[in-house]
Amino acid sequence: MSTTTPASSPLPPPGVRYVSYGVLLVLGALVGAAGSLVQAAWFPGGLLLVLLAVAGLFYGGLRATGTQVGVVSAAAGWLVAVILLSLGRPEGDGVFGGGAGELIFLFGGMALAVMCATLPRLPRPAP
Repeated sequence: MSTTTPASSPLPPPGVRYVSYGVLLVLGALVGAAGSLVQAAWFPGGLLLVLLAVAGLFYGGLRATGTQVGVVSAAAGWLVAVILLSLGRPEGDGVFGGGAGELIFLFGGMALAVMCATLPRLPRPAP
């Protein structure tokens, strides 16, 4: 019987990962809501700033959890916030006024989510 411990895995324990997925979902919604306001306020600098924040969130979700599910949970929160804010209200009020900046924000964020989700994961060390 061996008394050596196996090499530690870069993946956090499952319980920590599940909590991380929930936190990433909320962070995605917050970044989506803040980005919806900032991208039009300081165009084009705000748009670049927001896309950088979105890329950082998605890539950070991948590295923090070690799985693509981290990217998907952050992207799901981001997408829900952006879609809900783009619907507007019956009175005609909406966050998005319609234009190239809003489309670049929406499609750029989705493209960043796909890019981060398809990045290769770091190899796990041999036990």
